[in-house]
Amino acid sequence: MLRFLLPLAGVFLFVASGFAQSSNSVTVGEFIVEPPTLLNLGFEWNIKGDDNRNASVAVQFRKVGDAKWSEAQPLLRIGDEKVGRARNFLEYWTPRKFAGSILDLEENTAYECRFTMSDPDGVKGQATQQVTVKTRGVPKAYSGGRTLHVYPPDYEGPKQEPSFRGLKEAYYGPGTGDWAPVHERPVQPGDVILVHAGLYKADRMDYVTPYGIPFDGTYVFTLKGTAEKPIVIRGAGDGEAIFDGAGNYRLFDVMGADYNYFENITIRNTDIAFYAGLKELVGCSGLVVRNCRMEDVGVGVFNEYEGSKNFYIADNVLLGRDDRNRLIGWSNFGAYKATQLKSFIGIKVYGQGHVICHNYVAYFHDAICISTYGTPPADPTKQAVAIDIYNNDIFVMVDDFIESDGGVHNIRIARNRGFNAAQHGLSAQPAFGGPVYFYRNILYSVPMGGGLKTGNGSPAGVLIYHNTFITENSNARGYSNWHYRNNLILGTNHPDKPVLGNLSFTSYSTLDYDGYRPNPSTKPQFVWKAPAKGVLRDYNLTPADSQNFATLAEFQKATGHETHGIVVDYDIFKNVRPPDPGKPHAIYAIGDFDFNLRPTSAAVDAGCRLPNLNDDFAGRAPDLGALESGRTVPHFGPRN
Repeated sequence: MLRFLLPLAGVFLFVASGFAQSSNSVTVGEFIVEPPTLLNLGFEWNIKGDDNRNASVAVQFRKVGDAKWSEAQPLLRIGDEKVGRARNFLEYWTPRKFAGSILDLEENTAYECRFTMSDPDGVKGQATQQVTVKTRGVPKAYSGGRTLHVYPPDYEGPKQEPSFRGLKEAYYGPGTGDWAPVHERPVQPGDVILVHAGLYKADRMDYVTPYGIPFDGTYVFTLKGTAEKPIVIRGAGDGEAIFDGAGNYRLFDVMGADYNYFENITIRNTDIAFYAGLKELVGCSGLVVRNCRMEDVGVGVFNEYEGSKNFYIADNVLLGRDDRNRLIGWSNFGAYKATQLKSFIGIKVYGQGHVICHNYVAYFHDAICISTYGTPPADPTKQAVAIDIYNNDIFVMVDDFIESDGGVHNIRIARNRGFNAAQHGLSAQPAFGGPVYFYRNILYSVPMGGGLKTGNGSPAGVLIYHNTFITENSNARGYSNWHYRNNLILGTNHPDKPVLGNLSFTSYSTLDYDGYRPNPSTKPQFVWKAPAKGVLRDYNLTPADSQNFATLAEFQKATGHETHGIVVDYDIFKNVRPPDPGKPHAIYAIGDFDFNLRPTSAAVDAGCRLPNLNDDFAGRAPDLGALESGRTVPHFGPRN
């Protein structure tokens, strides 16, 4: 197809043969199955055409062997949205495609998944894709390997054999060189190292008897297990096995160690507990950190390597070093100045297929994050996709509870509970096309910012479903292709904040079926701006262009959004009161609240059906917010 460059009134236009033909029809491209996780399956379908954005992809699924198909959420249409940060020279335009997930499936189970593309303007190519994909199972040790026993260097009692003094001796075998660089008879794939009770705190400056701990005090693990035969390092169960870093920089360096599992151990007094990957250099896959306790640490688990896959970080307790008695942000607010960075991040990852679930994280700058990686790698197998963050319990953060920043496609953030974050609750600055799913999360007390942050990244492709935000939700800096349904957003009596503040660069962002509790203030409570009628995108909009509305009714009438939205108050809950805006540093205890809805409240049966997200609703229609009346409350935090 030839292109000619023609001058016209100082403007250059590209003209192609066949220009008169409509490009509104959709042409199908490559269909991508992302790495499965334990509960979710993610998919992408590249396209061309569909200039008017009216194509769609319906999704159905069923267990292999079942006759009946179930409906899932349609794939999200993305493409031509600008993601950028001017100060970072970041400008990324999302590719045209559909992407989305089938959610909350059974572990270790095969599913047939069917995708049907339609377009009133026509579909060119194969309009239906059907694939069979199996969810992953919970990682398990190999039953046929050896069992090696580790005891503290000062242990004098009876031992199970084969026994070793310290973890490095069991992992690499007794060495004969300076600080044991010689590896003789190391651990093999499938082996289990049982770490018996005691304190593992060798003197890293003791040249004579360092027990394998080098001068920097770091355990460097480089041996590789496999998914079937991992290398397992596990507390023996005869008492607490404690690894004390003695104030070192990082304790366990696992960047070169695929499928190494760490279970039932305590790590303390180190800047980084698990160092798992460095951007564009090296990182591990298959890392498991389960049922561990990390206390007095600067970072729990850290990984920024784009090639890392299939982490399982579950049922851990992570305790940072930040203030436990008052809420302090990283920028000044209230009576206290910004805090120094004592602890950075509880868990940070990049790559694909990671599962971060049922952890308790407290007293960090941020709790759980995807790496703010920047422009995604060109190789789709190294982009941040198919990452699950669910059922975590998060308490007292300097900045945010969970950040999806840097995520590309199918980031699933569900059923998390966050109490007390100084700056913001959830973040997507930026999301590189999405979808990023935020659903059934509970947030309480976010005095400086609000529920969901867009920041400077103009994120694209975010789905916000069934959340309960006891905080305002103001995203005045702008986003693209965001969609709100069935949320509860309750103002906290803040005199200067609107309960809703949104700037959408795209006309196809949508809001409906949400419940709002406006603040009792003379200032506008609904702030909104989107492109003019008939314009798909306008990236010249600024917060100064926003329209202000005093009431939900005015907002509905002027914008056409929230046609089914309602006004609510705190009496919809069994026991929830607003945080005190006059005491922004106060810390609220999780156990003092009950977020279940009163059976007769306005939020009950006020939502819309979202297939695969609220199929189990109990009444005439789904309820608003994170908790469905009459259904079991999710378990937040560790299960042990």
